[in-house]
Amino acid sequence: MSINYAAFLVGHKRKPLWVGETEDRYPDENEIVVKNAAVAINQLDWKMQDMPWVMFNRRGQRRYPIPYGDRVLGHALSFATEDERHAGFQNYTVLLSNMASPIPPSLSFESAAVLPLGLSTASAALFHEDGLMLPKPSLNPVKTSTTVLIWGGTSSVGSNAIQLAVAAGCDVIVTASSKNFEAVKRLGADWAVDYNDGSVIEKLKEAFRGRKLAGALDTIGREKTFKQTAEAVSQIDGVKTVVSTIDDFEDSWLPPGVTGNAILAVSIRGLEDEDEKKNVGRMVYEDFLPDALKAGKYRIAPDPLIAGKGLGAIQAALETSKRTPGKKVVVSI
Repeated sequence: MSINYAAFLVGHKRKPLWVGETEDRYPDENEIVVKNAAVAINQLDWKMQDMPWVMFNRRGQRRYPIPYGDRVLGHALSFATEDERHAGFQNYTVLLSNMASPIPPSLSFESAAVLPLGLSTASAALFHEDGLMLPKPSLNPVKTSTTVLIWGGTSSVGSNAIQLAVAAGCDVIVTASSKNFEAVKRLGADWAVDYNDGSVIEKLKEAFRGRKLAGALDTIGREKTFKQTAEAVSQIDGVKTVVSTIDDFEDSWLPPGVTGNAILAVSIRGLEDEDEKKNVGRMVYEDFLPDALKAGKYRIAPDPLIAGKGLGAIQAALETSKRTPGKKVVVSI
């Protein structure tokens, strides 16, 4: 292994990130080491510079092999594990093996880097026991005769949620801006309603006429969108549950008969679970995504906004991400 370098946040609100040599990365059981070719900048990354920061400690897991030399994408989980080996902004990162997936030669590393956080969040919302608990995704799903409502279909989470819900055998109705209707339909949505329309709730109610709701996902995670999603759910037949990317919500935001849950991407890692049905990471990253990408049946969305090359470019990329919240900013390593 070559010398490992990383981009460090060395103190609260310290800018720029300090790039320097760090320890070599070795996997414990159920982990793999990847040489990073591209890393994505997520909204939480730049927010952490303005938050109290933490030091990381090592933790071990069990072992599951991915062949040496495979091109992979994966979700770096240092925020959850508090283990600096699992951090993304370095030359070599240790990944939990059930949160990594081989990628085909036709897929660039920069495009692949767009997927993990949105994919993990959508997977938690749709398949985890705290989410909608849809059937596991498949390239040849059995139709369920149910429909998922996704509020915000063109977000990173929404783009993944549309495709995963379709792969689970569900129909999908989304909200999006009218200019993006064709984009969400290319991802698999059956119908789209403009969230800027003053009668959006009534139009969703009409779109669901004759359909059974499997539950709803608010991908935007704001008070307004949470309340709108919950209000729509209250007027549709079926499972009256809203899952959301919101940090927290008040019960008073939920109409009578509607339940809600805030979901986290990291909840799908679940290596300690003996029950395979609960290991959503393995279900998606190992059992579904490799074949879906290879067959060209899973789209990368949104497109990456490449903001530089090398660990030294990450600070500027964080600032770019802060200014462009709807974009997926990526740095080539």
